[in-house]
Amino acid sequence: MSDLLTELTHGAREDAQARRAVTPLAAVEDAAAAADAPLDALAALAPADRVKIIAEVKRASPSRGDLADIPDPAHLASLYASGGASAISVLTEGRRFKGSLDDLSAVKQTVPVPVLRKDFVSDPYQVFEARAAGADMVLLIVAALDQGQLRELHGLVTDLGMTSLVEAHTAEELDRALELDAKLIGINARNLKTFDLDRDLFGTLSSTIPAGVVKVAESAVAGPDDVAHYREAGADVVLIGEALVTSDPVSTLHRFLAV
Repeated sequence: MSDLLTELTHGAREDAQARRAVTPLAAVEDAAAAADAPLDALAALAPADRVKIIAEVKRASPSRGDLADIPDPAHLASLYASGGASAISVLTEGRRFKGSLDDLSAVKQTVPVPVLRKDFVSDPYQVFEARAAGADMVLLIVAALDQGQLRELHGLVTDLGMTSLVEAHTAEELDRALELDAKLIGINARNLKTFDLDRDLFGTLSSTIPAGVVKVAESAVAGPDDVAHYREAGADVVLIGEALVTSDPVSTLHRFLAV
């Protein structure tokens, strides 16, 4: 892993361990078991005659710094849902993205669509707390995990009734995602080792993803042309954050969905 990805993953794990010192694993497991059943994310994101969008609640990023204040993430998420988003992504990493599990819980209580926990997940505790907070999906970044960890976490996500969004950036990472028989695979145009962008990467890699897998294009979306580019390359879903939090989200979603 790169220094930045190592930093993000290690920091998220440290923060999870601090929460675990306050709320033991057994208590979080009980809360996960008591939570309402997760929504079927694969059904919500299934291929259709138009592109689908996962709209992201995103305050900041390491590459761009502060993006938006977002004092009420649930309100923003409700705008996303009303604007046609098929799912909501909530960044819960606190150090560099300024998110939290409280954001996810608030969003989940407000919107009728599936909710993704987007974080640097490397510990089963984080999966249980995602479910306890109401998550329907959990992001698993192939580059941040060895294959044993990836298999363990994907299995746990599945056992808890959620869906893994397994994210790859290279052909080798995509092979590892496919080895899991993952049904929701994201290709991230952003290289998490350098944070550089390559909008054409999705088209390069997605042709090897078999039928029956929902294909998600992530990052490098500034306008409708970018969404159209991904759609033409075979994307079923596009995950969008920055372009939505820095604009009027409903009108922007309408423009993106019209491609």
